[in-house]
Order: sequence, then structure tokens, then C-alpha cells
Amino acid sequence: MKETFFQYIQELQDRICERLEQVDGKAKFREDPWERPEGGGGRTRVMENGAVLEKAGVNISGVHGPLPASMQAYFGVGDVDFFACGLSLVIHPGNPMAPTVHANWRYFEMYDKEGQIVDQWFGGGQDLTPYYLFEEDAEHFHQVCKDACDAHGPELYAKYKEACDKYFWNSHRDEARGIGGLFFDHLKKDEGHSMEDWYNFVTAVGNSFLDAYIPILERRKDLPYSQAERNWQEIRRGRYVEFNLVHDKGTLFGLKTNGRIESILMSLPPAVQWKYDHHPAPGSEEDRLVKILEHPKDWV
Repeated sequence: MKETFFQYIQELQDRICERLEQVDGKAKFREDPWERPEGGGGRTRVMENGAVLEKAGVNISGVHGPLPASMQAYFGVGDVDFFACGLSLVIHPGNPMAPTVHANWRYFEMYDKEGQIVDQWFGGGQDLTPYYLFEEDAEHFHQVCKDACDAHGPELYAKYKEACDKYFWNSHRDEARGIGGLFFDHLKKDEGHSMEDWYNFVTAVGNSFLDAYIPILERRKDLPYSQAERNWQEIRRGRYVEFNLVHDKGTLFGLKTNGRIESILMSLPPAVQWKYDHHPAPGSEEDRLVKILEHPKDWV
């Protein structure tokens, strides 16, 4: 399974990067292969200062070795070895009318000292973070997510949409990071699903990503905007940074397993503001977004 999924994310990285370069029309991804001293490595790809994309990162990694003591405590296991691979991406358009998007699809195994698999699971998801709310964009993104889920179980979209709303919650701000999407973790073999079933589900979600995001990006990338709207984008990006550094499990896992710091932090936007006690004007478009973030809604 690990070889099959690792091959899949390499091919998906190529597909996503090629499509993003087409949409941007100017910038190209810089590829940065790296190795982890304890075992494994990855292929970081970053685009900066494009015509459309201010910053985009599409990374893959496959790392292995002894599970660090801090993560043993987190998973409630003893001295085991692990393998983890995944694709993680974050796209920050320059135009504040175009939303940021994040996605991640990953696979994890743990082994005893005889090399036998003692646990394995898939995780991942994709979520949208707009700065100005276009309801048709939110409905489109969620409909594509739902269609990908429905082919594998009628209950999956509602379950993983709710999990996404709960996970991407900035509890110290009492608001969502964005308008959600899907989030799933610890997808393991059970009475109703084999690991192959979960592989088929996760790859279906991964394959849906470009259909979910690119039409939105193409609708919004050339809309006019003011400096005030750019300022609001950067203020909201600050909330994005707060979530990634305070709450995100993937960031924390990377830091605790001696991951490559440049790859871990590639998700951070290049231009951000923190204004003291900032509140948008009541009734404004900015205020409308905040009210949605305080009370996540169903989009399909």
C-alpha cells in the first residue's frame, strides 16, 4: 500500500503543478528535493510572485524510522518504527477576491521491531479560505467535495464536512479559519472498509481537487480590488498563520519529527498584517464573511 500511494502522490503533484503553472501563465515552480537524516525525504515545489499566485507550495514527502518519543506519547504506543507519506499544498493568490486553498492527503504505517505492520491509516482533506465571500464559490467547492464522497458512501460527505468545520476552528478566536470542505483521519480497515476501499476514497478526493478549486480561481483572479481590500486579505491571512502555528497537527508532527523546516512552513503567506483589536465595519462585506466564519453553514 505504501508504495502504491507514494507513487500516486508523485503523479498528483505533477498534475497539480502543471495546471497551476498554466493558470498563472508567468511563474514556474522551483523544485527542491531534500533528504531527512533519520530516513526518507521529499520533493518541495514552490512558486512565488506569479501573475496570479503570490505563493503556492505543492510538497510531497515519504519519511521513515524510529517514532520519536514525543510522538509515541501522542499515539499512545511504545518503541515502534513508522512510515509516513503525503502530499500537502497551500495556494495563496495575490488577488483578495480569490480564496486561499489548502489540501493534504497522507498515509501512515507503524511497525513492531520484527517489521510487522501494527497500525495503518489514511488521512487528509481539502478546505477553502476566502477573504471575500462569493456564495457560488462556496457551493461549487462543497458540491465537488460531496460528489467525490458520494461515490464511496452516502454518509461520508456530511461526516467529513462536520469534521472539517471542527478541525479548522481557531478556538482562541472563536471562529473558523475558512468555509471548510473535508477533513478525515485514521481511516482504517473495519467491518465495512478494506484499506483498498480507503485508498480508492482518498485518491478520489485527491483527483477532485483541481475541479474544486481551479474554476473558482479563474473566476476571481482578474477582478478589480482596492488597497483596503488587500489590507483585509492580509489581516485574514494573519488568522491563517495563527491556526497553522498554534493548532495544526501536521505542522506540529513535522516539527516534532525533525521535518524540513522550509517545507513545513511553506504554507505561510508572504504578506500578513496583525492590527490591534481590528473589527470590520458592521454590514460590510468583510463583516459578512466574519459572521459566516463564526457560524459555519451547510453549502449543499
